[in-house]
Amino acid sequence: MTITRLDHISVVVDDLASATAFFAALGMTVEGEMRVEGPWVDRVNAIDDIQIDIVMMRTPDGEGRLELTKFHNPDLVAVEPAIAPPNAPGLRSVMFTVDSVVDAVARLRALGAELIGEVVQYEDMYRLCYMRGPAGIIVALAEELA
Repeated sequence: MTITRLDHISVVVDDLASATAFFAALGMTVEGEMRVEGPWVDRVNAIDDIQIDIVMMRTPDGEGRLELTKFHNPDLVAVEPAIAPPNAPGLRSVMFTVDSVVDAVARLRALGAELIGEVVQYEDMYRLCYMRGPAGIIVALAEELA
């Protein structure tokens, strides 16, 4: 048996509206919103009495999806360090190809996102950068130059 596709990536956030605005500024659109609760979600997560809201977002090409999840119950669990550095184990980043890194950085900075390092050019192929996105995740932006 093999994988047939990557369905989506899920990010737990504390501010669903701000996270939705962040990814909308990159050009993603809201595919759907819903409240999720009940025995099935408790069992799959091994946590009792889950109550969450989710916003499913889709990339402009229709292929990529991102699930933004806001827990109402139980409370979020703090992790240390809260804002992990780029060399921390675990999910490193979510990368998006954009028309213009400079424009994307400006739009995201207006929403409070922070540039981690610098905007750099890799050979004649890409302009790249890392930004700190919702819930402290690293959002990588790549502009194809060729």
